[in-house]
Amino acid sequence: MAKRRKLLGQILKEIELVTEGDIQEALSRQKREGGLLGKIIVAMGVCSEGDITMALAAQNDMQFVDLSELDIPIELLDMITEAQAQTYRIVPLEFDNDNRTFTVAMDNPTNVVVFDELQFALQSRVPGIRIQGSLASVDDIDAALKKFYGGEDSMKGGLDGGDLAQFDESMGKKDALAVDEDPDAPAVVKLLNFLLATAIRDRSSDIHLEPFEDKFQVRYRVDGALLAMESPPKELAPALVSRIKVLSKLNISETRMPQDGRIELTIEGRSVDLRVSTLPTMFGESCVMRILDRSNVKLDLDNLGMRPDDNEMMKALISKPNGVVLVTGPTGSGKTTTLYSCLNFMNTPDLKIITTEDPVEYDLPGVMQCQVNEDVGMTYGKALRSILRQDPDMILVGEIRDKETGGIAVEAALTGHLVLSTLHTNDAPSAVTRMLDLGLESFLIAATLEAVIAQRLVRKICLGCKDYFAPEPEQAMELGLRPEAIAGKKFSFGKGCSRCNNTGYKGRLALYEMFRCNDEIKQMIMDDKNVAQLREAGRRHGMRTLRESGLLAIYDCSTTIDEVMRETMILE
Repeated sequence: MAKRRKLLGQILKEIELVTEGDIQEALSRQKREGGLLGKIIVAMGVCSEGDITMALAAQNDMQFVDLSELDIPIELLDMITEAQAQTYRIVPLEFDNDNRTFTVAMDNPTNVVVFDELQFALQSRVPGIRIQGSLASVDDIDAALKKFYGGEDSMKGGLDGGDLAQFDESMGKKDALAVDEDPDAPAVVKLLNFLLATAIRDRSSDIHLEPFEDKFQVRYRVDGALLAMESPPKELAPALVSRIKVLSKLNISETRMPQDGRIELTIEGRSVDLRVSTLPTMFGESCVMRILDRSNVKLDLDNLGMRPDDNEMMKALISKPNGVVLVTGPTGSGKTTTLYSCLNFMNTPDLKIITTEDPVEYDLPGVMQCQVNEDVGMTYGKALRSILRQDPDMILVGEIRDKETGGIAVEAALTGHLVLSTLHTNDAPSAVTRMLDLGLESFLIAATLEAVIAQRLVRKICLGCKDYFAPEPEQAMELGLRPEAIAGKKFSFGKGCSRCNNTGYKGRLALYEMFRCNDEIKQMIMDDKNVAQLREAGRRHGMRTLRESGLLAIYDCSTTIDEVMRETMILE
């Protein structure tokens, strides 16, 4: 039989803070005016706020703590985010590693849902964790939040504020409010806030919400690899996706067609864009949110991780008065970051720089950025024609997709402009074949193409758990090397730790393949030489392939054999 909880008035009487008459008068006022009994007793002047807090602690079998002189270790503060601390009004007190018990101070003992939600949030980092509460005064919690987490609720104006509360009136208020009126709405709002705050904290690039027949799966993409999180209740999936669709101004009543939207918000003082994509599946709508965290992107050409000779070559290329420079690679290989870093390097008052992008990913002060919108006829081709009448010195074209865009880019280069753009190819020399396939003339390509830079991103070994080993001869063969090529070398790997979520990797670095078009290569392009011949000519003139760049990163103990083999291929 469950133990019956004592009444607040009974506890106050037992510790002789109030009389029966005080309790009866307080109950009479509560009946007439409403409100919490504890606040009424304080208003009567019988007890202080601290007395009521201690009584509440006893009522809920919680220990009362005084936070005024408490000094909390940084490792405890790191266990919960600022957003969680402010939203739940909690302060970490102690973590018992043996019992997996995490104790937090709170000022509202009735808010027991905090325990479940915090346990769900920390489960992936500390499997089997248990949450235990202690009670502190409201003033102590306020002071501790201000001292340890900055005081201001950074989620305001962001996750719970006006930016996220706005929705497109054309969707109809009834549909938008239906989510908030649902009994699960508060849980949905808190779950979404938690997912976003956790993703930002872990530097995720994407959040995947995937409904299946028997579960609702959440995965984050961190450093290019997907990591599964603790699955939320399956029943929350429809409401959570609807909430996201409201915030991204999508039609929540349309669940049969894919939709794309965007959310702009501020999380913990950081400006973040979310690109939202929904897709109907057998068991509900799948939703992927691409996170564009402007504060997490350092658009500095010197900090991209290029080797010194590659860095010098890149600076020389973007300093040319005209020509076409292409960056190639698959989606998510860092092409945009490289190009934006180039623009940032060249962004001076004496240069007019204009971009046309789909979509504009980051704001660059001093650069004119134009958004492509094919729904209203604003295509790359149309935007480029207008840009040429704006007297630019340098032009960024988001992507060369067709003959029209490629033709105008080449035309711009011929008339004295430097054009930067991207292309989807497997390596740098293949970009020439791709441009020919689009229908561009070989003599125009030869006349304008200055260089092609292919790139890939590989995960860096976590410095917190980095270890070294001597490679086996078989590993040399996997890399396409003779065993003697790695004799005496030390390779590295990550053993896995809490800093890297036990993956052994933290952060990424780029591998570059820089194919510069000198006179010999330009003549080969005009003579319609094949990719293998172009590649061989490039290597004769100093081009490092992606695999060779990867080998240098392995020798530097920056990444692992597995990463380089996954992202690059051996080219004979």
